[in-house]
Amino acid sequence: MEVKTFGVVGAGQMGNGIAQVAAASGLAVIMHDIRQEFVDRGVATIGKNLQRNVDKGKLAAADKDAILGRIKATTTLGDMAAADFVVEAASENEAIKFTIFENLEAICAPHVILASNTSSIPIGRIASHTKRPTQVIGMHFMNPVPVMKLVEVICGLATSLETLATTLALTKRMDKTPAQANDFPGFIANRILLPMINEAIFCLYHGVGAKEDIDTVMKLGMNHPMGPLALADLIGLDTCLAIMDTLHQGLGDSKYRPCPLLRQYVEAGWLGRKNGRGFYTYE
Repeated sequence: MEVKTFGVVGAGQMGNGIAQVAAASGLAVIMHDIRQEFVDRGVATIGKNLQRNVDKGKLAAADKDAILGRIKATTTLGDMAAADFVVEAASENEAIKFTIFENLEAICAPHVILASNTSSIPIGRIASHTKRPTQVIGMHFMNPVPVMKLVEVICGLATSLETLATTLALTKRMDKTPAQANDFPGFIANRILLPMINEAIFCLYHGVGAKEDIDTVMKLGMNHPMGPLALADLIGLDTCLAIMDTLHQGLGDSKYRPCPLLRQYVEAGWLGRKNGRGFYTYE
């Protein structure tokens, strides 16, 4: 199936990044969010990202304008009726995602593929909220989307080979590298990454080391580009907690139990970079 118009539900950190790379690949893009201020912020972020590339000589100013011109921003979910392929990039919350897919089921034409950027929720569970489970798939982009090359592609139990082929081709068109994962909570990326981050938080919780030292050990000792606590702040501590809860509940193993300190921070509203305070403080 040829994709000409690409829909993105969610204009936040992940959604606007997905919209940017889709538009840069030549696709017409419809980017939706529930409030105008969220949509405006998403468009502004894309503009800043593109301008940074212009300033570095990596992108022509005319190409920046062309990319922005291919993005239609909207607060009307019904506009997704014009899309051939839609990616949901809302909060990592089952109830929110299920409602979005139920609405998209009613809005989008029967041939349209519905993908989720979920980082942990099983695709089959999401697909069960539609009448087109063969056309539901996981398309998990990495953060920051314009920079990171990987897209984790996850088939649910009912996902068709045609849906998979279309998604793989679309991923490559966006100049990303697909990696296929089976439909388990957390898939591959977060089944490995989040328990590591959670263990780093336990190290802080138990007083094994200060946050700076924990991050330094992982950066200099294991050659990670960013320490796990700083990475948690970048991901968002609320998202980290949601993923750990999904792993813990879905797999039933105590090794996935979220660290109490992580839950305490989220309950206190310390969510990381997104609101200025997590394990570190940000301006």
